[in-house]
Amino acid sequence: MADPRFWRVVDDAVLVQVRLTPKSSVDRIDGPGIDGDGNGQLKARVRAVPEDGKANKALTAVLAKSLGVPKSAVTVVAGPTSRSKTLRIAGDSAALTSALAKL
Repeated sequence: MADPRFWRVVDDAVLVQVRLTPKSSVDRIDGPGIDGDGNGQLKARVRAVPEDGKANKALTAVLAKSLGVPKSAVTVVAGPTSRSKTLRIAGDSAALTSALAKL
């Protein structure tokens, strides 16, 4: 059975599955969703275009702001050229999972 959560805790960080929509009219986190396989994902949109990492940079900034962590704590670890991405958020996993659950 697929897991509807969009994050998992690893060592000193949390990995977050994200579905990104670039070239949107706003920068925002839309909230949790489910992909076609029943797996959880966090839906996000950014105004930046998907060229030269601009959309990824905007995504890390929006997520960092939403979670109250520094931009440097959020990195794209998988799917840099895909709409489906895995982001690593460094920090206190209990605080991060609590903040993620509120999105």
